[in-house]
Amino acid sequence: MAPQLAWIGLGNMGRGMCANLVAKGNLDSPLILYNRTKSRSDALSTKLGPSKTKVASTIPEAVGPSDLILICVGDDAAVNSTVDAILSQDVTGKTIVDCSTVHPDTTNALEKRITAAGAAFVGMPVFGAPAMADAGSLVCVVAGKGDAVKKVLPYTDGVMGRATIDFSNQPAGNATLLKVIGNTFILNMVNQLSEGHVLAEKSGLGVDNLHTFISTMFPGPYTAYSQRMLQGDYYQRSEPLFHIDLARKDARHAKALADASGSSVKGLDVARARLDDVKEHLGDKGDIPSVYGAVRKESGLEFENGK
Repeated sequence: MAPQLAWIGLGNMGRGMCANLVAKGNLDSPLILYNRTKSRSDALSTKLGPSKTKVASTIPEAVGPSDLILICVGDDAAVNSTVDAILSQDVTGKTIVDCSTVHPDTTNALEKRITAAGAAFVGMPVFGAPAMADAGSLVCVVAGKGDAVKKVLPYTDGVMGRATIDFSNQPAGNATLLKVIGNTFILNMVNQLSEGHVLAEKSGLGVDNLHTFISTMFPGPYTAYSQRMLQGDYYQRSEPLFHIDLARKDARHAKALADASGSSVKGLDVARARLDDVKEHLGDKGDIPSVYGAVRKESGLEFENGK
């Protein structure tokens, strides 16, 4: 029989990942769902089908009958408090998988705590936007003891993701180390797109002409983010896809890693300041491509390109 799965944390990414587990994971029993705000669990269960999901009211209720527990929450504090609740009961023989983006020191500490309690642990952050989570086309990064990673792999390629970067038998924190560094690529990409579009607008080339170049030379994420900027999605969206607070958290982790290792990350320093400007201007509506608005404002333009 397939293991009993439980999922903790139903944000923008978690909901899509759960939908693909239910649809393509060959589960023998309903996926157990837990979210701090229970109404979100109830809504997803209704959408996916009550026969395919079961809502838990507490973390211990979700963990008790489960063999494989996946976590996807917002930050290091949330992960630690979730694991505190999980370890309040006997977890011997269970496998706990953290899909959150946290500092690698946090992941390595979790691995020590969880394995000391008799459970296995896998770090498994993912690359991709919520639309990729919905489509099951994420890139999953797995790290931890080989036997533990093997229990997770049936649910990565072809289920939640399109590819897996496998760091079996490496410290679990190597997965989140890659994730944090990888997210600096996304932030710097957004930074460069923002500067390019502002320069194109102010120099007379025009943003549409630059977008034609971007979509021809860099199809994929560059084109998608460029389009979101030009259409004004970066300030119009009520629920951000990559919340500004999460982006700032990831950038802080990257900066801490750089400082600890003596690495120069001047591009990251510039981007971090712009994330702070976005937070000040848009508050909780801030999204990572909202950096475009910050660059516009620095250049004497309105933050919002529709004004």
